[in-house]
Amino acid sequence: MEELLIEVLKHYGLKEISGTQANPHIIEFFKEIGFDWVNSDETAWCSASLNYFCKKLGYEWSGKLDARSWLKVGTEVKTPTIGNVVVFWRNKPDSWEGHVALYINEDKDNIFVLGGNQGDQISIAPYHKNRVLGYRLLKKL
Repeated sequence: MEELLIEVLKHYGLKEISGTQANPHIIEFFKEIGFDWVNSDETAWCSASLNYFCKKLGYEWSGKLDARSWLKVGTEVKTPTIGNVVVFWRNKPDSWEGHVALYINEDKDNIFVLGGNQGDQISIAPYHKNRVLGYRLLKKL
């Protein structure tokens, strides 16, 4: 998992372009995983970026754009370690919406994750622990 973290960190700070233009690197995430129809970097891309990096490095990947699809990839873990996939709910716990990123660390209230589309860029950001749906350990294919 260390190589996955390193690869994502190489793209740290990659961000959307505001307005009608799109960052070609973000659009490439979609294209490389089979979503050629996406032409806007304002399309939710947390899952697309994680799929891209996992596919590139030969790890299991969901092949889907919804963050919750990652709950079916890899093996469930109860206590995360650095590099595990974290899936969060967004808006409501029982909605289809979510967020997915890689576990970095935590404090009393928050999980810190490295991922795409966090503040419209690849970054490390905190998410409240009560929003966690699950942790996953990925393996090489």
